[in-house]
Amino acid sequence: MLAATLAASSAQALEKGAPAPQFDLPGVDGAIKLAKLQGKVVYVDFWASWCGPCRQSFPWMNEMQAKYGAKGLQIVGVNVDAKSDDARQFLTATPARFAIAFDPQGATPRNYGIKGMPSSVLIGPDGKVLLEHSGFREADRAELESKIQSALGAVK
Repeated sequence: MLAATLAASSAQALEKGAPAPQFDLPGVDGAIKLAKLQGKVVYVDFWASWCGPCRQSFPWMNEMQAKYGAKGLQIVGVNVDAKSDDARQFLTATPARFAIAFDPQGATPRNYGIKGMPSSVLIGPDGKVLLEHSGFREADRAELESKIQSALGAVK
């Protein structure tokens, strides 16, 4: 249902170098505001409880947060399930060691032009889009980690 809504959305994919759309969403540990993360490298991952590849991406994101968090990386998982209970069940089975936000209306993925799950956007310390990535496969891990490392090199 949401996938069809996202696909039908007229939102355009983000341009590399464009300012990332701001968001202020409720999270597991309180509100998550993109503006408060300025100066950090932010990896925003859009996910849903029904998404198979999301189950594979979570352990990798946990690893990236543990490895690079002290260097300025903040991963934010934005859940798009209509029912937060579905998301919470997913999180019980697949724990996240990074920030989790909830957007049951799907406004944030629309603003980001997201077409499918999972999709991720890497945002530089200046708040600008560095990379947009759809899906998650084993083969994506090294390339995505390399992009994170490059972005962290720009953090002062």
